Amino acid sequence: MSNDTTLVLGATGKTGRRVAARLRLHGTPVRAASRTSPTRFDWSDPGSWDAALKDVAVAYVVAPNVPGPVHEFVARAEAAGVRRLVLLSGRGADTWGDSTFGLDMRSAEDAVRGSTLEWTVLRPSNFAQNFDEDVFHAPLVAGELALPAGAVPEPFIDIEDVADAAAAVLSEPGRHAGRVYELTGPRALTFGEAVELISRASGRPLAYRRISPAEYAAKLVGEGVSEDDAHHVAEMFVLMERGLISATTDDVATVLGRAPRTFEDYAARAAAAGAWQR
Repeated sequence: MSNDTTLVLGATGKTGRRVAARLRLHGTPVRAASRTSPTRFDWSDPGSWDAALKDVAVAYVVAPNVPGPVHEFVARAEAAGVRRLVLLSGRGADTWGDSTFGLDMRSAEDAVRGSTLEWTVLRPSNFAQNFDEDVFHAPLVAGELALPAGAVPEPFIDIEDVADAAAAVLSEPGRHAGRVYELTGPRALTFGEAVELISRASGRPLAYRRISPAEYAAKLVGEGVSEDDAHHVAEMFVLMERGLISATTDDVATVLGRAPRTFEDYAARAAAAGAWQR
C-alpha cells in the first residue's frame, strides 16, 4: 500500500511540533510521533518503531542523544517502503573533528547518508529560541546568563526558519536529494551581544558573564542535569570557541527564497510575549 503520509519524529519537541503544524496547514497527511503522542515512538524501544513507519512516504528524523539507533531505524524505514528521510543534525558536523560533542548527530548522519533512500540533512546553528524555551531561559529571567562562550560569535538561527526549511524540504521531493544545508541566521553575534539585545527588547537589565566549561558543567549538575548531559553541553562551547562554525551561510535563502529572520526580530517577538519577565 502506498501512502503520502509524513512521519514527524520528536513531534512534541521544539522543531517537531512546528514542522508538523506547517505540514498540516499545507494539507499534508502527518503522523506525529513521540514518547507521549498517540502514535508512540521511543528511540529506546525499537518495538515502537514499525507502527510509526507503516505506510509512510517521508520521515523527519530528530536523532536520539546516543549514537547508534538511527542505523537500525533507517533499515526499518527501508523495509517499510519509506522513500525519503530528512535529518535534523548540527551545524558543521563534519568539522567537529575529535570533539566528543555531537557523536549522536554524526552517527545519525552516517546512517541516513549511507542509506538507499533519498535524503537531506539540515544542520542549523544554535537556535535563538534557546534563550526563551531552553536552558538559557531561567538564568535570564533571574537576571544573568553565565556561559563558557567568549569573543567567538554564533550565527543564531530562528527556529521558525528551521521549521520553514524542514517543511519545504519535506514537501519537495527530488529538489533537495543528497543535499546538506548549513542553516544560519543573517549575522553572527557573541552571547554577550545577544543578551544585550534581549535586555533592550525586554526593558530589563540583563547581564552576561563568561565562565569556564568546567564551571558550567558543574552548575548544570547542581541544577539536576546528569553529568553526561552537562559535559555534552559544555563541550559544545569548547567546540564553538574553535571558530569553525561561526560564519553565516546562504542556505536559508537557497531553501526558502528569502533571507533568514534576524535575532532582533526574534528578541522583539519573544519580549512582546513576556518571555523574560519575572
